[in-house]
Amino acid sequence: MPRAILHADMNSFYASVEAMQNPALKGKAVAVCGSTEDRHGIVLAKSELAKKYGVKTGMVNWEARQRCPELIVVPPHYDLYLKYSKLFREICYRHTDLVEPFGMDECWLDITDSMYPYSSPLEVADVLRTATREELGLTISVGVSFNKVWAKLGSDLKKPDAVTCITPENYKETVWPLAASEMIYVGRSTEAKLSKYGIHTIGELAKAQPDFLRSILGVNGLALWRYANGTDASRVMHKEFESPVLSLGHGMTCTADLETEEAVYHVILQLCQDLGHRLRVHAMRAQGVRLSVRGNDLQTSQYQAKFSMATRSPKEIADKARTLFDARYCWSTPVRAVTVSAIYLCPELTPQQLDIFSDAEKSEKQDKLDSAVDELRQRFGKGIIRPASTLGDIKIPDDGRDLVRMPGLMFQ
Repeated sequence: MPRAILHADMNSFYASVEAMQNPALKGKAVAVCGSTEDRHGIVLAKSELAKKYGVKTGMVNWEARQRCPELIVVPPHYDLYLKYSKLFREICYRHTDLVEPFGMDECWLDITDSMYPYSSPLEVADVLRTATREELGLTISVGVSFNKVWAKLGSDLKKPDAVTCITPENYKETVWPLAASEMIYVGRSTEAKLSKYGIHTIGELAKAQPDFLRSILGVNGLALWRYANGTDASRVMHKEFESPVLSLGHGMTCTADLETEEAVYHVILQLCQDLGHRLRVHAMRAQGVRLSVRGNDLQTSQYQAKFSMATRSPKEIADKARTLFDARYCWSTPVRAVTVSAIYLCPELTPQQLDIFSDAEKSEKQDKLDSAVDELRQRFGKGIIRPASTLGDIKIPDDGRDLVRMPGLMFQ
C-alpha cells in the first residue's frame, strides 16, 4: 500500500494575513515589503493578483510598482505571521502527529495510518482546506502523493485553495514534462549545470545516468535522480522532532550600506550577542566561525577559521570574525548584509586540550561574565546591557524579522 503524504502550503501567506487583518486589501494587488526608508525596499510576499502582474518575491519596490502601478505596499508584521503559522499547525495536528514544518507556511503530513474516519487522502486534504479557510480566514494548496517530493510539487501546481494528487500511476505524465527547476532542491545553480548538459525537464533528469549526475553534482545528483524517479523514501518527522544542531548562524541585511571595517564590526558584535545565547540554549560550543558577507552588488563571500579552543563567548566569536573580514574582504563594494555562524559545534562539557597560549582561568571568568549578561538580556530584554560600541545606529533592523525561520532541510 502506497504511503499517504500531504504537503500543505499556505497561499501568499504574508499578503493573505495582511488582507485578512484589513479586509480593504482583499482582492487587491498587495505586496508586503520592507520599507524603502530602511533600505529594505524589496518584495517579501505578494498577493495572487500582484503575481499576475509580474510582481516577484525579491523584486525591489520601484520595479514592482512599474510592473503594477496600482500595487498596495504594506510593511511586514512578523508577530502575526508567527501566530497564524502556529494556529495552522494546530489544525494539522488534529490529523496526525507526523507533521514536519518546511518554513513558516508549509508542512508535510503523513496520514498513512491516521486517515480514519475519512475514506481517502483527498478527503483529508479537503478537510484541511476547509478548516483553514473557515477558522483562520486563509487558504492553502495541498499536494497529495506517495512521497514527500511529489507532495511538495503537487501543492505548487494549483493555487490558490486547491488539491493536486500525484500517484504512482500518473506521476510520469504529470511531473516528467515539467521543468527540472520545479522540483525541490533544483535551484538556479543546479538548473544551470543540468541545462549545460541538455537536461531541462524532470523526465530528462530521471532518465539520466546516476553516475553522470554524481560526477557533475556530487551526492546531491544521486538524490535528485531518486526524486525524479519517484523513489524518495524520506520520512515525515514527528511534530516534536528536533534536528541535530550542526551549526548556528545569525545574519541580517543592514538598513544602510556599511562602508568601514568599524561599522561591519559593530554589526558582527551585535549578531554575536544572540549567537552566544543560542549556543548556551543548545549547550554547545563552537570550534570555528564562518563569516558570510554580501556586498551591495548582491555577491556573497564566505570566510571561515577555527579557534584554538572551543568557545561560546560572543566577543571571541566576533573578534575572530572581524579578523577574517579585515584580512579577506577587498572592499570592491560596500557591505549590504552580514551573517556570522558558529561551526564545528561540540557539547559544552567536551574536554579540551590546552596549549601554552591558552589561559583557562581567564576563559572561565569570561564565560561566567557572558552567562550573567545573557541572563540579564533574557530577563529584561536584549537592550538592557550591551557593548558600548553598539549603542549608536549600527544599521540593524529591529522589526522582528530575526524571529522568522526560513525553510530548512527535508529530513531523510
